[in-house]
Amino acid sequence: MARRAMGEGRPGRGGGPGRGGVKGARRPEVRLPPLEPFRDGGLEPDGDYDGLEFREEDLTGQDGAGARFMDCALTGCALDETRLHHARILDSVLTGLRGVGTDLAESTLRDVELVDARLGGVQLHGAVLERVVIRGGKIDYLNLRKAKLKDVVFEGCVLVEPDFGGARLERVEFVDCALKGVDLTGVTLAEVDLRGAAELDIARGVDRLSGAVISSGQLLDLAPVLAAQLGIRVEDGA
Repeated sequence: MARRAMGEGRPGRGGGPGRGGVKGARRPEVRLPPLEPFRDGGLEPDGDYDGLEFREEDLTGQDGAGARFMDCALTGCALDETRLHHARILDSVLTGLRGVGTDLAESTLRDVELVDARLGGVQLHGAVLERVVIRGGKIDYLNLRKAKLKDVVFEGCVLVEPDFGGARLERVEFVDCALKGVDLTGVTLAEVDLRGAAELDIARGVDRLSGAVISSGQLLDLAPVLAAQLGIRVEDGA
């Protein structure tokens, strides 16, 4: 099994007090064991992949629904229309993934680092993410509806029109990332830190920000949206 140091007690890393008393997310620190190269040629439904390196594999259109990836590295793989519904990805590092329409609905990601991904239309609705870092890259139209996120960090990435509708976010941090046209309809937030977001553009669900912390500058930027939500008309004096 991968060895990892959870950094207990460090602000923003071990689940201890973060900035301004916000409880920080626990980050995974995955240390993979020596890996064997993946040579099977394709994924299989309910497959069991343990201690493998997938390097520059073209997994386009393949069916790995229900598969388990444990102590794995996926580097530079193509995931266009790859079916990974209900998959389990554990103690793994995913680097430079690319693809459109990847199906990870109802999957589980635990102790995972996703680095420099270039993805579009990823289906993660109903998924469970725990101790996950998403660092760098760009993800368009990320579907996290009704997902459960706990101890998740979005860092230095760009999320275009992500959909968190009906999801639950607990101890989630956004650090130096851009949130463009985010949908928070029906979301439940607890200890969610948005202060580090380089861009915060909320398209829907601004009324669901209870449980999040934002900066004073972000509050000013969101003032027109908040006023509209509350039915306040803002006019200068005659």
